[in-house]
Amino acid sequence: MRVLVIHNQLWAHYKSRLFSEIHRAFKENYPDSDFLVIQIALYEASRSVMQSDDTITYDYPYQVLFQRSLDQVGFKERRAALFAAFDAYKPTVLNITGYFDPAQVLLMFYARTKGVKVVLSSESSSADNSRSFLKESLKKLIVNRANAFFCFGKTSSEYLESLGVKPAQIPVRNAAVIDEAVVSSRYNTGKQENVNIARVARFVFVGRLAPEKNLETLLRAFAKVVPLDAELWPWEIMFIGDGPERSSLENLTKELQLQHKVSFTGGLPWYKVPDMLVHCDVLVLPSKSEPWGLVVNEAMVCGMPVIVSKNCGCVADLVENGVNGFTFDPDSQQELETAMIFFIKNLDKISVMGRESRRLIAPFSSTQVARQMADCYHNLV
Repeated sequence: MRVLVIHNQLWAHYKSRLFSEIHRAFKENYPDSDFLVIQIALYEASRSVMQSDDTITYDYPYQVLFQRSLDQVGFKERRAALFAAFDAYKPTVLNITGYFDPAQVLLMFYARTKGVKVVLSSESSSADNSRSFLKESLKKLIVNRANAFFCFGKTSSEYLESLGVKPAQIPVRNAAVIDEAVVSSRYNTGKQENVNIARVARFVFVGRLAPEKNLETLLRAFAKVVPLDAELWPWEIMFIGDGPERSSLENLTKELQLQHKVSFTGGLPWYKVPDMLVHCDVLVLPSKSEPWGLVVNEAMVCGMPVIVSKNCGCVADLVENGVNGFTFDPDSQQELETAMIFFIKNLDKISVMGRESRRLIAPFSSTQVARQMADCYHNLV
């Protein structure tokens, strides 16, 4: 068995964690097989700030085709490089990452003419983009050339099934993984170091400070509910991240007279986020649109309850209302306020619901998912 995975960018830390775990599963369970990841480029231009600083390293075999941004690699050179890499490696299984890259789609069709089995990894759901008969017909043609599928969660697997994929062809339905070992280790260490420090309770948002994240609604909701903490434990809110809306959010904070209740940390490397979550209690992700929301995974691995917009792809898998948190309509500030009030008035529920978060996130273990993927590759040949 020779498995070739095509991936867009080298600097994608959680995917690197997954590839490392697949590589380990190969060495342990299929030692006579070979595994290679072809990284098309170093990074996406919009995510260049997420470049690796070598603090966290991963071990898996890979090649980078272009030492530049993915956005700077044209279709023709991408197609030529992918076909050359495929012919040089001669895989028995090809895993492409989605059907939005024409070069990878062409490679999939080429692989099928060579008798190579194809796995398609998909994060898409029916809510991602506008649909049309032509687009959906083209997607059906593409996906039905694949032999098996890896999906982020329920919404992406249900979308594939709507395109004609049989449920049995989707052996992995929980591919939205993080590096839970690093996240939980740093969080637990931070908790031990700060155990005797007096602190307030905090809501926290993690991510890019951008319009689609719906952060003005979050701030206004917090302004409405924070007076309720007067006779209880005081509450604050922390924004971890940076982006184009930071200055307007800081101005709104002053307008709402919340300067003493709101903090902005700026952008942080992913592995430092757990160091800040140590000082927080409930994650809030109020996005208008979010394909998944891996920050929810991070918070749940740390044993935190979550409040998540129903427009985030992860809610069907990771959020059970009243169990480990709440979902809400991002267009309804009142629904968000209701969820926040619950935690303000029920401090004792935070640890209880946090334990439920750890239970619900367990199936998304990168080690467990990687072994499922390795078994799928093996079963195809």
